[in-house]
Amino acid sequence: MATLLTQDELGRALDALSGWHFHRGSIRTHIQAPNFTSAVALVSRIAEVAEEMNHHPDLDIRWRNVDVALATHSAGGITELDVTQAHRIVELAAQAGAEVAAPAEPGDGIEIGIDCMDPAAIRDFWRVGLGLSEKTMPDGAVDLVVNSEDSTGVWFQQMTEPRPQRNRIHIDVYVPRDHAEGRVAAVVAAGGRLVTDEHAPSWWVLADAEGNELCVCV
Repeated sequence: MATLLTQDELGRALDALSGWHFHRGSIRTHIQAPNFTSAVALVSRIAEVAEEMNHHPDLDIRWRNVDVALATHSAGGITELDVTQAHRIVELAAQAGAEVAAPAEPGDGIEIGIDCMDPAAIRDFWRVGLGLSEKTMPDGAVDLVVNSEDSTGVWFQQMTEPRPQRNRIHIDVYVPRDHAEGRVAAVVAAGGRLVTDEHAPSWWVLADAEGNELCVCV
């Protein structure tokens, strides 16, 4: 089985892949081809490489725009296989006269996290109540999303023991890596407090004046 990249390894890999970013368990990019015919041809070439590597990306084509998401589902995250395929896709895009047009740093993403003992026991409550759909993520977890594309959703954090004394619903905000510490400082300046930075630089836990938690994640 392919080995998952560490946070540092993934960061270095993305530094070498202009226009790619990590979001919701995959590395992603947006490619703009000269026209629709070129976009279709590019997708066909990507498909050939995917078959050759026996590693298949998620592809979405709309007019001359191609969105790509890569993850190694069997490993539950990003491996060197994804990075290698990303570089090959960049080469194919250049050969097609297409632009990797996505910014190197994505905008903020927001999710709701629910700490729970048994995700399966409460998932349908939130799915039905909020009108969401289930989506299985690369690591095998089942999240709730507005639709099959990227969107604000709900994820369930497995606890090992009940914690009734604290708020078990919190907000996660995802920011580019080099913005994270600045965002943490700004939140503290806005009246928040740092609960813990033991998981930094992956994420920081902060709380407002009444103890409601916000995680700043990269």
